[in-house]
Formats: sequence, C-alpha cells, structure tokens
Amino acid sequence: MVSSTASPTTAYIGIDLAWSDRNQSGAACLVGDPAGARLAAPPALLGDLEAIVAYVERHAAAGPALVAVDAPLLVPNLTGRRPADAALSAAFRRYEAGAHPANRRLLARDGVVRGERLVELLSARGFRHVERIDAGAGGRLVTEVFPHPAMVAIFGLERTLKYKARPGRSTEARLAEWRRYHAHLAALSQADPPLRGHEALMQTDVAGLNGRALKAHEDRVDALMCAYIALYAHRWGAARCRTFGDMREGYMFTPVPEW
Repeated sequence: MVSSTASPTTAYIGIDLAWSDRNQSGAACLVGDPAGARLAAPPALLGDLEAIVAYVERHAAAGPALVAVDAPLLVPNLTGRRPADAALSAAFRRYEAGAHPANRRLLARDGVVRGERLVELLSARGFRHVERIDAGAGGRLVTEVFPHPAMVAIFGLERTLKYKARPGRSTEARLAEWRRYHAHLAALSQADPPLRGHEALMQTDVAGLNGRALKAHEDRVDALMCAYIALYAHRWGAARCRTFGDMREGYMFTPVPEW
C-alpha cells in the first residue's frame, strides 16, 4: 500500500543543487507518507534559487514537507574540508563513496555559499534547517544529503555506481552503470517504503541521449534519489540513518548500511 489514511500527506522534495546559477539543478517531488509515496510529477530542471524556492513552495503548499538537498548547506570553514566530510569518507571508503571537500574558498561566490543561501530563503518561508530527519517527523524541514552513500545503503551495493562522467571512464561502462541505476530505482516499487509513479523515467534509453541530454537526465534522476532519501528517512529515522558532523561545523545526513 502506497499511502496510509492514518498519516498526513507529506511532500518529499529532492534537490540536486548545482553549484552555480549558470547550471541547472534537478528537482523532484514525491507525495505520500512513511508507508510509501508516489512521484507527483516528472522531475524538473531549474535555474536560479528563486526558481528552486518557487518549486518547493508550489509542491509543499501549506502542508508538511521534507526537503533533501544534495549540496553543502552549512560551510563554516574557509579552507580544507569539514569534519563531516572526513568522517563520512572514512566510514564509506570501502564503498568508494567519499565526499568532496567543502570549504568557503571553493564554494562561495561573492562571499555567499549557494546552499546556505537556499536555506536562508526556505527558512524565511517556514522551513527549519535540521541535521537529520527523524522517523515520522512533522513540519517543514530541510537537510543536506549525499546520494552516493545513500545508494550503497538502500541498494545494498558493494561500491558506488559509476554512471557519472569522469576522466578515463568509458561511455560503455557508464551506460552499463546507468542500467544498474535504473534497475535499482525501479525495484524501489517493492522496497520499504515503496516508491511508485517513476516507472516511465526508469524506461529512458540513456544510450540515445547525447552529452547535454544525458546530464539533464542525470540531474533529474539524482533529484529523485534525494527525494527518496527523505522518504526513507521519514520511514526509518535513526534506525537506518546517521548524521556525520553537526550544525556547528557542518554535517551530512544519509542512510547507512547495517554495519
């Protein structure tokens, strides 16, 4: 059963946030409750932060909403990396799911980190920035997530999926990993919690997409993954998820394997 009549309907919104307004960000929204959810509409590609905030407001409306953002949302350090980046990378090293270093020198434009500004805009609209999503949490929350370790935990992977463009990674290898990614996402229809309504997106033939179109598909699918992380956390909370770091020095929230 995808939705429970006993729980209020929640919007689970995933944002694959680009580091600059010059690039598009993926956005996806699921609607349901901790017992399961359905993709509300095909994932979108958005430009500036105002467009992203408008998307969140439209899909959240006045109800409960959990927003999971793949981007640093709290970066107090000028250089180096956050303790959270180091801790998560150490925990997931064997899965090749380490985090990129996040610091203000890398991320800030005119002194502003884009993820922090997004949090400010959402906070002005009633969202609360939190370092974790608890099972059954209510209200309107926004948190930072990292899809690669989440995929390891949710899909039961031995290492991360290598579908992104990287030096030395062949097109054939990426397409094979894309097929695995699609298959794992399609299988979420039978997961706990289940996801529905994303079947058409999973049937996309990535072999027929050129570089720009494939990147657009990647942004949409990664946003869907972020939205599912919010749903998964709402179902399981601390039983299957963990926060690395804290709200003082920066954090990342993710599902974890059964270590």
